[in-house]
Amino acid sequence: MGVYTLQETIFRNARRAGLSEIGEVDISVLRHEGWVRKLCEENACRNYSTNWACPPAVGTLEECRERCRSFDHMLLFNKVYTLRDSYDLEGMYDSMRMFRHTVDRFDWFVGSLFSRKLFLANGACGNCPKCAWPDEPCRFPDRLHHSIEGYGFNIMKLAEHAGIEYSHGYKTITLFGALFYCE
Repeated sequence: MGVYTLQETIFRNARRAGLSEIGEVDISVLRHEGWVRKLCEENACRNYSTNWACPPAVGTLEECRERCRSFDHMLLFNKVYTLRDSYDLEGMYDSMRMFRHTVDRFDWFVGSLFSRKLFLANGACGNCPKCAWPDEPCRFPDRLHHSIEGYGFNIMKLAEHAGIEYSHGYKTITLFGALFYCE
């Protein structure tokens, strides 16, 4: 068994967790776009102001920007799921639930490698049947992964920067997350 660099170890664990693709994004190219956050504020996914993983609980766009810029590295990753057809809402919801578990596994595999880290994932948290927000602190802060869209990221542009596919075609859904870390 050979000695692996940190990035090789991360990529190996991404595959081990079941992720489809992973690529690096230079922190300097990150754009936290207001129009993406506005979709959250308009409650497009019905999670706005309902949990610790989504706005406004994640902070302002400026706070998200500063949080991300406090890290040295960003990796974007995805997982592709197959659907019965384009209208398979149950399959989409199941995929989102499974993706959260995949991100949890990835976090578990690599979490101890970094002095500091931040995981982002698609959509709301889902760890609790009813989130404690806003009345109480998060019950599982070590398992909380903020919404990547809530940070104002245009996923299509991030995928391009990371050199990974945004869409995998008909009868699929591709879900994205990110890992920010300091060595």
